[in-house]
Amino acid sequence: MGRARLLVPPGLLCCLLLLLGGPGGRGTPQGPWEEEQGPGAEGGLWGRARYEAVKKHLGAVGALSKQYWQYLACKVWHEGCKEEEEEKKESSPGPGWSLPLVGQDYLEILSTWYCGFGKCCKTGDCRIVNNITGLEADLNGQLHGQHLAKAVVVRAVRGFLQSPQPQKALVLSFHGWSGTGKNFVARMLASHLYRDGLKSECVRVFISLFHFPHHTYVDSYKAQLKKQISETVQLCKQSLFIFDEAEKLHFSLLDAIKPFMAQGDNKDQLDYRRSIFLFLSNLGGNAINEVALDFWRAGRAREEISMEFLEQRLRLELLEPAENSYARSHLLEENVIDFFVPFLPLEHHHVKLCARDAFLARGLPYTETALDEVARMMVFVPKEEKLFSAQGCKSVSQRISYFLP
Repeated sequence: MGRARLLVPPGLLCCLLLLLGGPGGRGTPQGPWEEEQGPGAEGGLWGRARYEAVKKHLGAVGALSKQYWQYLACKVWHEGCKEEEEEKKESSPGPGWSLPLVGQDYLEILSTWYCGFGKCCKTGDCRIVNNITGLEADLNGQLHGQHLAKAVVVRAVRGFLQSPQPQKALVLSFHGWSGTGKNFVARMLASHLYRDGLKSECVRVFISLFHFPHHTYVDSYKAQLKKQISETVQLCKQSLFIFDEAEKLHFSLLDAIKPFMAQGDNKDQLDYRRSIFLFLSNLGGNAINEVALDFWRAGRAREEISMEFLEQRLRLELLEPAENSYARSHLLEENVIDFFVPFLPLEHHHVKLCARDAFLARGLPYTETALDEVARMMVFVPKEEKLFSAQGCKSVSQRISYFLP
């Protein structure tokens, strides 16, 4: 016959042993009880006085076992709280039972120990934090010139996470020039959704030219990619997948992972509907910049650019026949992508804000003159207006080193 299954959590056994030992329980018994050698003498480590103390503790634990378990269930598993309250009401008048102070301390430790495995976290998994409030605050404070991206990302992610049963995975496609904040927002999402950010085992980052450089091996890449996605979702129900330089992915790779993102059942029985897919691409950057430039020339603020107007222009550019993965795959025609998130080109004052953040991140003092100098070192386009930074804020943090003593 196999061993009987241990129903008492190991942490609770430690707590009970500590309770039995009491405040004076030091050392371990060296042998059987020793007889007293005289009136009042303890006669050794396990003399009569010690025996009586242990017996008293055992009796207390036996009498309060039910209460201990109810307290534990209420504290750790959130069960038995109602029963405990009802018993208190039904009990006879007088002071009710209470855990000894040391017992409460031990059960608090046990509760913390048990919750360390994620069973007591709001998300049910302590690797996942889903701090949308913090995400919104940091986007407002650190992402400059991107009113559309801020609004779309926060609303999309919040709505998705609050849905009790999403119909499909959330798929966001970030578009815009290099340095406008696409990777920055992806990193920020990871850091606010997961305790360990990009290092979390729930997050996978794929860089097209690094992970899938040769189109001749595309069949092998497809098998590897599908296997990695399945293994990650099996390990972490709410997974985040980031595809950088998505326009350089072979279109068949996008089609290969489409079943993970689309609505419908999967053959391997895994549930991918809690996953989030991010695609980062420079595609559509020209269309986005043209809209921003037209608004500027018309004397209109960039904040007047609406998501509806810009998304239509962006979709049209992505659908134009070209050698890009979006146009050749089935993601667009089957509406797998939930939101196309436009990142507007950055102007002079946005670059200054990025420079300020870079100084602050390194704990360095700065002046308005220094911020202006950093911005002037960047290349601005078009040639006539010199309105938008050609590199966005991509090399700002490196350029501030020029001003250090």
